[in-house]
Amino acid sequence: MPARKLPLSLEAYLEEEARSPVKREYLRGRLYAMAGASALHNRVALNIAARLLEAARAKGCRVYMSDMKLRIRDEAVYYPDVMVVCAPGPPHPYYEEAPCLVVEVLSPATEAQDRREKRALYETLSSLEVYLLVDLEARRFTLYRRTPEGFAEEEGEEALIPCLDLVLRAEEAFRL
Repeated sequence: MPARKLPLSLEAYLEEEARSPVKREYLRGRLYAMAGASALHNRVALNIAARLLEAARAKGCRVYMSDMKLRIRDEAVYYPDVMVVCAPGPPHPYYEEAPCLVVEVLSPATEAQDRREKRALYETLSSLEVYLLVDLEARRFTLYRRTPEGFAEEEGEEALIPCLDLVLRAEEAFRL
């Protein structure tokens, strides 16, 4: 890529990203290349997406995996591991903006970012009902559920996904 002036506008990022051979996330004008994921990471994310797919279709929702961008206003663009969108209307061809569920499978390289930076930005989305973190080592979930008082943290082996009327179990996610 040619040299560019930073910070980069969101429009310039989206235009570049459509042609880029490397996936990069965007945060307030800066680009961050994404590392590859382990086989376990990919299999767990696929199991979760597969479990959500039938319920999502029945409700008219869309399920995406890690190649679909999530735009958070003009501040950030991320590639969540799994995302469910139930907002009506045709989606933008390259990103979504109103998920009801975002799932990040934790890895040592991204865990701190997933728990702090991404969580803080995801929770600003009025459509978001659940932010689910999947711990590969503990084989458990940490989820942040929207309540009238804000987001409440829960840990365990089950996650209720309200927009799909579905309970996701860790044993399903980790079935290899």
